Amino acid sequence: MSTETFAKPLTVRAAQVTEPGGRFSVVERELPEPQPGHVRLTVEACGVCRSDAGFVNAGFPNVPFPLVTGHEIAGRVEALGDGVEGWDVGDRVAVGWFGGNCGTCLPCRQGDFIHCARMQVPGWAYPGGYAEGVVVPVSALARIPDEFSAAEAAPMGCAGVTTFNSLRHSAAGPGDLVAVLGLGGLGHLGVQFAGKLGFETVAVARGADKADAAKNFGAHHYIDSNAGDVAGRLQALGGAKVVLATAASSDAMSAAIDGLGNNGELIVLGATPEPIQVSPFQLISSSRTVHGHPSGTARDVEETLHFAALTGVRPLIETRPLDDVAAAYDRMMSGDARYRMVLTTGR
Repeated sequence: MSTETFAKPLTVRAAQVTEPGGRFSVVERELPEPQPGHVRLTVEACGVCRSDAGFVNAGFPNVPFPLVTGHEIAGRVEALGDGVEGWDVGDRVAVGWFGGNCGTCLPCRQGDFIHCARMQVPGWAYPGGYAEGVVVPVSALARIPDEFSAAEAAPMGCAGVTTFNSLRHSAAGPGDLVAVLGLGGLGHLGVQFAGKLGFETVAVARGADKADAAKNFGAHHYIDSNAGDVAGRLQALGGAKVVLATAASSDAMSAAIDGLGNNGELIVLGATPEPIQVSPFQLISSSRTVHGHPSGTARDVEETLHFAALTGVRPLIETRPLDDVAAAYDRMMSGDARYRMVLTTGR
């Protein structure tokens, strides 16, 4: 009889959904050893992003069930697969929407990794961060500065990098008027980054009661969209070089287009299926553009965290333990979160 012994598979607690639109339950799941080019992470925190609802409700193609979602991960390297260089066990790392790239498709060969034809998103391509541990490609890793706790760092892998990256690559320069449409999970970071990048910053949101919060985040001006004529009020300020549309409202985006100045850009971040209404006349005479912007690579996440550490930008978060995943998810979906929900594992 063989005396060979086998190591017991590593198990972690994870919050999973067993069917589209189902409820979360916390279960024990096996966590594989990292394959070549991969690392295993101990998850300390994971942000709850509205995009997670797209996976939970099978709004994206080929979502696997049972599903462990979560693409705003912060933790520590626990084990290295073969061939991994430049990282050590214990390193503090973040993984965002960009969860790895193939390296062989045309965009990757052009160095355009965020548009990889086979880009991997945690919680879609492989089990995500609503768990005590994950295995991810090494190309997904971003270093976390000492100034950030894990709970603060987690949302920067999606919400943070999306707003920072879109603004720093926009047409706006220091002193230009930049409007941030929406003051939620993305918008409150967009306002902070816009101010720290040297833009004259306008926050646009629904309700006069949000004015104080907008100013506290660094906005120079506040526009209550419930009062109407957002475009006219932006023009009264000189016309926006950029409108950063973080709110998932095509109507709000459409209403802001005429607030753009010459060569102004509407940068679309808020994901919604409804079409934006714009006519050629609105674009041609003033050379305006409307375009989308994805999140950013692992290096972009790292640069976002570095800039935020230097300038004091932080997400405003509410934390819940992993066992309270359903309540955290529901609070995010209700719009009541102020301003990002983050799950913590206590590890």
